[in-house]
Formats: sequence, structure tokens, C-alpha cells
Amino acid sequence: MSQQPRPAWTGGSEEALVPLDHGDEEASGHAQHDRSPGGHAARRGGATAPASGRSTATAADFTSDRYLRRESVAPREGWRRFVYWLSGGRVNFGPGPAEVAERALIARAKGRVAGCRSIAVISRKGGVGKTTTTLMLGHTFASLRGDRVVALDGNPDAGSLGYRVRKETAATVTNLLADEQEIIRYADIRAYTNQASTRLEVVASDDDPRITTALGEEDYRRAIALLERHYNLILLDTGTGVLESATKGILQLADQIVVVMSPSLDSARAASSTLDWLNENGHPDLVRNAVAVINAVREEGLVEVGKIEDHFQGRCRAVVQVPWDAHLSAGAETQVERLRPVTRRAYLEVAAAVADGFTA
Repeated sequence: MSQQPRPAWTGGSEEALVPLDHGDEEASGHAQHDRSPGGHAARRGGATAPASGRSTATAADFTSDRYLRRESVAPREGWRRFVYWLSGGRVNFGPGPAEVAERALIARAKGRVAGCRSIAVISRKGGVGKTTTTLMLGHTFASLRGDRVVALDGNPDAGSLGYRVRKETAATVTNLLADEQEIIRYADIRAYTNQASTRLEVVASDDDPRITTALGEEDYRRAIALLERHYNLILLDTGTGVLESATKGILQLADQIVVVMSPSLDSARAASSTLDWLNENGHPDLVRNAVAVINAVREEGLVEVGKIEDHFQGRCRAVVQVPWDAHLSAGAETQVERLRPVTRRAYLEVAAAVADGFTA
């Protein structure tokens, strides 16, 4: 049987064949690529500025936010956690409102620090919890952040900060200053600090009864300058007298302050008097950026703590109430895991409020 000739293509299809000869514009119906400077994608400031109709994509577009699937966050507590566990992770309602709020506080507490930041914890009245506040603020920051956090006992009259963490060395701030010229690296300064399980480091003050001369303003200036070379956050536990030479030196170098009071009239009055003194002696910026802590608040009491809070809300950037906690009231070495959850949450709020001021 003879083969029938194939019928000629009539061009009835909507698709057209594109000739391979790009040099013949009339045959192809397509213009050659424009080789003028505006025809090709130009590079401007590291970004692609393409010709009209072309993609603006660059290699910089390949980020995890754009190209990775977002993993749902598993709840940590409550009925949501139980349902998540019971379903083997297949049912996930996500974190509850309280957990979402806590994660927001943690994110704030992790705020970026440019260089080093010094935070002085002060009050003109003793026994209100300055050392406890310094310690717990340090524990909170150190446990959440990746940078170095140190607390310096700035009370020249036998401060107790060094007794509130595990003892690793008998060295004090006096030894630190005596060996100042030999401290070059971070490894050198670690011989003078006690480190807690949270990674907080503490430089203790002297409590030797044979010492008759207290460290002064210039001594603490040198100590802070040395710590600034190795740490990102320095917490300064001060004495009770803002007129003391040591406290004056600390306040001159402080970037922020935390003013502490107990929930009593005389303590609140002393804390407000501290802010008055700072305003009158060249530190109004510290007052404006201050965080006030009402420490050891009990559920019952004659004092209307809410009114005290209102007073300091008008003077400071933030006010936080910290509840009374039996573990902290013992005045011994602090184990953060033994604190009540409400206490840990309150100190997280203090840390977040302080960190909000890092860019102020």
C-alpha cells in the first residue's frame, strides 16, 4: 500500500513556531534583546534594578522567614499542653494568653545592648530589698540573654551580695583593683567573680573587720571601667547613702537606675526623696528613665500599695510590684527554681522594663 502524503500545515492553530534565527527580526516577529544600558538589569547599591517586566529577585531573597515553613509553637502549660500531649502533637491550640504575654516579656528582656550598660539599684533607706533586687534582676537577665552579666557589690560597708550566690573565690573588689594591671582577658577577671547556675557573676565587697578605710568614688570608677571591658550588663548594688563617695561615683557612671522600696509609707517617702535628690543634683535623665520596684508586697496590709504605685508612675518610666517570697526573705544563697512562679514572673517584668530603657 502506498503511503499517503502528509497534508500541509495550514497555520490554523493559535500557537506559532518561533524560528531559531534570532537575527532575522522580520521572520520571527520578535525584537532582538536591547543591548543599551537600560535594556539589561543594572546593579545599583547591591540590588538588582532589572529592565521592565523582569523579576526583581536576588540571592538575598533566600531567607528563612520566606522559604521555611513556620512550625507551630507547642504550649508549655495548662489544658492546651495536656491536649497537645494527649494527641501526640496532632492537636495544637498554641500558647494561651498568659504564655504569649510571658514570651513577649522575655523578648523585651533580651533587648539589644550596644556596648556595655550599667544599672544602679538604689534607695536612701536600708532593708528594702536593694540587694535582692540586684540579685534577681541579674539572675533573670543572665538566664535569658546570651551576653555577659555581672553584679558588683557597691556597698563599701560590708555588703552582702557575695553571700547570695555560690562561693567560688574569696576575692573581692579590693583584690580586683589591686590586680587591675594584670587583668587583660575575660579569663583573668573570672578569678575574681562568683558565678551562679544562671550564669550571673558577682564581685563581692569586703567584709574584713580589720578594714578601716572604705573604698571611695575613684575606686568604684576604676572597678566599673574594668568590668565594662568584659561584660555587657553591669548591675550595681549601692549602699544606703546617696551622699557617700562610693554611691556618687556609681551614679556618675550609671546609665539607668532601679529605685527600690518596701510597701510602707516611710520607705516610699525615702524612695521619692531619692528621686528628689537625683533631680536636684544633676541626674534628671536617670529619674525619667527609672524603674521603681515595690518589693515584698503581701496580699494583706494597711498601706494602699496601689496609691504608692500611682505616685511613682508619675515620676518613673515604669513601676513593678514584686510579691513577698519566703525563699528570698531568708537572705541566703538564692536558688531561682525555688521561687514561686508569681515571683519569677514579677522579676521578669522588672527585667523587661529595665531593658526597654537600653535604647533611651
